[in-house]
Amino acid sequence: MKLKKTNIESRLSDTRRASEGESRLLEEVYEILRKDEAHEQRISENLQGNRVAENNAFDFELMDTSKIYHLDQIRETCINYRLRFLDIRYFKGEVPREAVAKIKAIEKDHGIELKGFKLMAPSKLFKLEDKDDPLLFAPIGNGYYYLVHTWGNDLHPLRRMLVWPFKNVINLSAVVLLISLLATLMVPQGLFSKSSTAAEF
Repeated sequence: MKLKKTNIESRLSDTRRASEGESRLLEEVYEILRKDEAHEQRISENLQGNRVAENNAFDFELMDTSKIYHLDQIRETCINYRLRFLDIRYFKGEVPREAVAKIKAIEKDHGIELKGFKLMAPSKLFKLEDKDDPLLFAPIGNGYYYLVHTWGNDLHPLRRMLVWPFKNVINLSAVVLLISLLATLMVPQGLFSKSSTAAEF
């Protein structure tokens, strides 16, 4: 058995072709990463609320209908739980990476650029950076919004009951009267006088 002689020039050419292929592959990877970074930068700008939009041109065939809400439904929920539904630019916290990933996936699926984000969250989240169950929406149009992502902690189960007095003036008046009645009933009759006659009371 005779071994074939090694041609150094052909081996050198093979090495160059392999390194050119690797460098071309690296350039393609860098290009993909640059495009992805530019895409994330654009999403960040949209999440800062710099671009306002009345609606986004979603492909309704691809939408999850369980995530579509009307403004009246959102308003009622906000009133019941004392939440705010404001533009994303008023949000002081940071939008998590999962939300950005969902936005990228929706934009890719629908072939659109999402703008005009709104956030439903407790009012303190628009002042502080705590996380407490914010919901990120994108406008569809005609008063409808698409739920993009939710994150953070769930609201306390008694929150609706705790904020009920602040829902309107009638509820607040009823609670104040009830508290004053209970406080009056708890005060003993002989606390302010020695005898408890109706004339002195």
